[in-house]
Amino acid sequence: MKMVLLSGGSGKRLWPLSNDSRSKQFLKVLESPQGEPESMVQRVWRQLEEAGMAESSYLATGRGQVEMIQSQLGSHVPIIVEPERRDTFPAIALTATYLYSVAGVSPAETVAILPVDPYVEASFFDTIAMLEGTMLESGANLALMGVVPEHASEKYGYIIPTTDEAGGNGFMKVSHFQEKPDRIQAEQLIEQNALWNCGVFAFRLGYLLDILQRKGLPLGYEELQKQYKLLSSISFDYEVVEKEEHIVVQPYDGFWKDLGTWNTLTEEMSSKHVGKGFVTADSEGTCLINELDIPITVIGAKDLIIAASPDGILVTHKAESPRIKEVLKTFEQRPMYEERRWGHYKVIDYVKYDEGNEVLTKRIFISEGNNISYQLHRKRSEIWTIVSGEASIVLNEKKHNVKAGDVVRIPEGTKHAILALTDVEFIEVQTGSELVEEDNIRITLDWNDIELQQFIS
Repeated sequence: MKMVLLSGGSGKRLWPLSNDSRSKQFLKVLESPQGEPESMVQRVWRQLEEAGMAESSYLATGRGQVEMIQSQLGSHVPIIVEPERRDTFPAIALTATYLYSVAGVSPAETVAILPVDPYVEASFFDTIAMLEGTMLESGANLALMGVVPEHASEKYGYIIPTTDEAGGNGFMKVSHFQEKPDRIQAEQLIEQNALWNCGVFAFRLGYLLDILQRKGLPLGYEELQKQYKLLSSISFDYEVVEKEEHIVVQPYDGFWKDLGTWNTLTEEMSSKHVGKGFVTADSEGTCLINELDIPITVIGAKDLIIAASPDGILVTHKAESPRIKEVLKTFEQRPMYEERRWGHYKVIDYVKYDEGNEVLTKRIFISEGNNISYQLHRKRSEIWTIVSGEASIVLNEKKHNVKAGDVVRIPEGTKHAILALTDVEFIEVQTGSELVEEDNIRITLDWNDIELQQFIS
């Protein structure tokens, strides 16, 4: 069986720590068994490794999250890349074509789809492993996994089974679904043995390939990538699950929690105070997470969440924190902090002048042995001031070393790259008519190839 973790999200529900490039699954606010900061994606991948399932697992994500995943999990993790952000049906369809045409997976193989950020115990993955047997025994086209409810919740969708006798693995046939009921409805559903829908399901690869063929879509990964923007942005639930009659559900009677809001996330944080600042003892139930270099002091304020990052500052009562996505629905700004495969950067300042010129200042960190790609820009110049560490740089095929205190000027159209000989930090000031990611014209990524450019020229 192959496992595919869907990694997406707009980054609004845990703003300001999350943004369009750093969604909630990448926030290092949990704690690993070794007592180190750990993100949700790092936690779930560690659990897959512990369950012996990582070698059969893939991550499906958009282009904007690839470097973040590589930064946190390493470059060895297999990633299936969406050309642009769509809904879950296009993402899963693209995944199916990758498994079939690139990875060579048999159409008879079972594929399990799961979210990238479940907060669960090890037995969760034992139940996922049961889905393959459930598919074979039941003969169903889809096998879902449902969480046995701890209480009547209005936050989750419900899977309602039929009254038929359970199968050998304890699976049940599915009668219908109910999206986020009110409390009274939820209580009635639980009396019918309804289960929380945790977003985990399995199917034979050939089942989905047949659906794609009926829609006239290609089964080749590269071909579907080219047509990706033509696919309807629709969820897998609406496009497939609700139209399928032969579905079973495998119950999971263990710990499961959706850490999708600030109040649920802070309940699982080992420390209620992260970063610079002070919280007085009478600030009961208050949680402070500060990524800024300036201290935040909280005095006598109870049951608050105070979160600060380069993207902004949030102050909310815990109970009201789920409203943030609605409050920010019209708020747009460029991400002010991003993790990349080589390190991370923080935006210090951004100004757009009346005459149209823009100036962007970043503080960039590159970890030892990593490099930024060999690239050039048509619409901006850059000035680098090395703050700490040592690095090699290449400018128009000419290589030399730099150290703390050195200044590097990169005019428009200049090919350039930097390799960290030690951990290196520098201030980058961009000046130009349009400071956008699309103006990064990449020539090559591998440093050995970059050095070869000197000889080719």
